Amino acid sequence: MNREYFEHLAEAVCTVPPGAQRASLHYAAESTDFIRFNQARVRQATHVEQHGATLSVAAGRRQATSTVTVTGHAGNDIAALLAERERLLADLALVPDDDHLLLPDTVESTSHDATGKLASSREVIEAATREAAGTDMVGCYWGGPVVRAFADSRGQRNWHRIESFQFEWCLYREADQAVKSSYAGTHWDDSVFASKMIAAREQLGLLALPRRELPPGSYRAYLSPVAVADLLATLAWGGFGLKDTKTGVSTLVRMHRGEARLHPSVALTEAVAEGIAPGFQVDGFVKPDAVPLVAGGRVAGNLVCARTAKEYGVQANGAQALEAPDSLAMDTGTLASADVLRALGTGVFISNLHYLNYSDRQACRMTGMTRFACFWVEAGRLVAPIGVMRFDDSFLRMFGEGLVALTSEAEAVPDNRTYGSRYLAGVTCPGAIVEGFRLTL
Repeated sequence: MNREYFEHLAEAVCTVPPGAQRASLHYAAESTDFIRFNQARVRQATHVEQHGATLSVAAGRRQATSTVTVTGHAGNDIAALLAERERLLADLALVPDDDHLLLPDTVESTSHDATGKLASSREVIEAATREAAGTDMVGCYWGGPVVRAFADSRGQRNWHRIESFQFEWCLYREADQAVKSSYAGTHWDDSVFASKMIAAREQLGLLALPRRELPPGSYRAYLSPVAVADLLATLAWGGFGLKDTKTGVSTLVRMHRGEARLHPSVALTEAVAEGIAPGFQVDGFVKPDAVPLVAGGRVAGNLVCARTAKEYGVQANGAQALEAPDSLAMDTGTLASADVLRALGTGVFISNLHYLNYSDRQACRMTGMTRFACFWVEAGRLVAPIGVMRFDDSFLRMFGEGLVALTSEAEAVPDNRTYGSRYLAGVTCPGAIVEGFRLTL
C-alpha cells in the first residue's frame, strides 16, 4: 500500500499500447483491523488487507475496462495487469462507439497523504471493555489506512492515502431499547471515547423511565447531527445531479422551478477539501475543492459527471457516475449545542432515524422511523423515552419554513458501509430544531 509500489505499476502499465490511444489505472487498497463486540466482550477480531486495480484502455469513442484483484507485490502484479491489458485490447475492437464517453483533456496531478494516530487492536479492546464494563455493549470497530490512486499514459498521477477509524456501538437495555453511539476520526483519544461512553450510559439510564406514547401529529423536534446526516444522505440520492435536474426527476425539482426554497440560513456544499474522500474519481477527473449546491436557501449548483457533461455540453466537476456527493457539508447556525434542550422547550428529541426513503420524490418528501434513544422533552428536560414512530415530512418544509435553528457545532458522520471495502465518504452537519415535524404512526 505504499506509493512506490503504485508508481511501479503505473510506469509499467500506463503506456500507450498498439491499438489504443490511452491507458489508465485506478488503484484501491486498504489494511483494516475489524473488531466485533457483544456483551462488552470481543466476539471477533480479524484483519483484512486487499488491493484492487481497475485498468482501462481507450481509442476514439471506445473504452474497455476491467477490475482485478492484485497482491501488493509489484512483480507478479505487473505481469498480471499487462496480461489483462492485452485482453482489453482484444475486446476494444468489439466495443461499440460511445457517444457520451469523455475523458480528461488536461493533466492534473495531486497528492494527499493524511497520517493519523490510530490505536492498536489491543488498545481499542482494552478501552472498549473498560468503558463499557457492566453493560450489554454490541458494536464494531474498523480502522487502518485506505488508499485511492490514479495514473494514466499522459503522465497524470493522483494519490490519496488516509489513516482513519470508525467505531459504532449500541448499549442495549431490553426489548427494542438501546442507545446508539459512534466515534470516528483520524486520531484516537481515549478520553474522547470515554466521554462518549459516559453520555451513552446516561441516556441508557433514561430509557428505564416510563415510556411516553405519542399520538400521530406535528411536533417541535430536535434532530441530532446524526439524524440530520441521515436526511441529507437521502437527499443526496437524486437531489444534486445535473442529469436528474435536466430530466426533471431531481428531488429538488421544485427549487429548480422556483416553486420552493429552503430557509435562508441553509447552505450545502460538496466540500471535497474538507472531507475524507479523494479529490479525484476513477477516470482521472480532479474535483474542485468545493462545489456550492445550495446557498441562501436557493439552488447554487449541481454535481456533473463526465457522461452528463458530454451529453449536455457542459463542464464536468469530478462527480462520480451517480452524481451524488462524497463530502456533503451543511453550514452551521448559531445555537450552542449546550442550549439545545432549552431552545427546544417542549417537543421530541430525535437521536437517530433509520429505514429512510422517499414517499414522494417530486415533493422531496421523506419517510422513515425514529430509532435508538428518542425522548419526550418538557420545559427543556428529557422526561421520558418515546416509542418507535414513523415520520413522513418534506425536506423542503423541514428545512424551509419549518427550520427554527441550526447548532453552532457540526459533526462529521462518515459513511459506515464496509461491503466489499471501506467507503471514503461522509456528511458533516449541525443538529437542527424544526417546527411541525410530522409523526404519522
